[in-house]
Amino acid sequence: MSNIAVVILNWNGRSMLERYLSNVINFTQGDADIYVADNASTDDSVEWVKQHHPNVHLILLSKNWGFAEGYNKALRQVDAKYYVLLNSDVEVTHHWLTPLVEMMEAHEDIAACQPKLLSMADKGAFEYAGACGGFLDKYGYPFCRGRVFETVEADNGQYDNAAEVLWATGACLVIRSADYWSVGGLDGRFFAHFEEIDLCWRLHNRGRKIFCFPDSVVYHVGGGTLPKNNPMKTYLNFRNNLTMLYKNLPDSRLNRVMRMRCCLDYIAACKCLFVDRNIGEFKAILRGRRDFLRWRKDFNADRLDIQRASVASHSISALQPFSILWQYYAKGRRHFSDFYKKSHYQR
Repeated sequence: MSNIAVVILNWNGRSMLERYLSNVINFTQGDADIYVADNASTDDSVEWVKQHHPNVHLILLSKNWGFAEGYNKALRQVDAKYYVLLNSDVEVTHHWLTPLVEMMEAHEDIAACQPKLLSMADKGAFEYAGACGGFLDKYGYPFCRGRVFETVEADNGQYDNAAEVLWATGACLVIRSADYWSVGGLDGRFFAHFEEIDLCWRLHNRGRKIFCFPDSVVYHVGGGTLPKNNPMKTYLNFRNNLTMLYKNLPDSRLNRVMRMRCCLDYIAACKCLFVDRNIGEFKAILRGRRDFLRWRKDFNADRLDIQRASVASHSISALQPFSILWQYYAKGRRHFSDFYKKSHYQR
């Protein structure tokens, strides 16, 4: 068994592989085995990797399984103590793996972690898709240390402490293989979006911990597959977010949260239609809710298993006790540190 496997999932991403694979190899050689798992690309990604990086392990998948099931199928072919799920549009830095793995080796109760994620476009700012580790508010809306909705903070060292979080970004996720498979891996039905938050929440429900270790820094392009304001991305976000809540919320909170989310989702849809004049986003939200209701029963067994396996106490709450919408829009608190006391998340 190899100790660490860095696995890059690719679909028609030769341009990103050309830009960043050499960087990953240069700063990872000797620390981990490197894999490119290809989701049946129709460009010449595979041929390019074979020609330019013959020492990189290739995993060829039969079709485009999406992010979630693509990783499941790829990781079944990888034998390692630690998996590193790394996006193809990530630039890593010198010794980026060392602090992540060292901390996990020192703390057996940590199932997964992420580095500080900064923006490739502005290397002095956090990157949208994970920043310095993520949380969920009382209604299931995600936010991060360094990013709340569309407000992305400059990195001034304000979140340089190691912190326990609820979820770590799938753009660069280090996870114990034993923990990954103990909860069944990513939920392939999600296809893409919210699959890593769902995975981390399921681990959290079992008493396992998720951390961000900012001593490690990587840079992320982001939005390479589905850019912001894309109706398909909006659809997946709404459908998968609701599904994640249904799977993971305890019985005592499920109905209350789902009722409020129904109201908030329809408010969001109306804003898209009447304020933004964006009928594509409006339809995507409605379709996301409709398809969640249609397939909700398919997750009843998952929900039962998760509730049975849940432990009674956690060092942090799964859902924070406030509404991020209220904090952001009503009170004008746009930064994580504006409404979240440092003592609550510093470890």
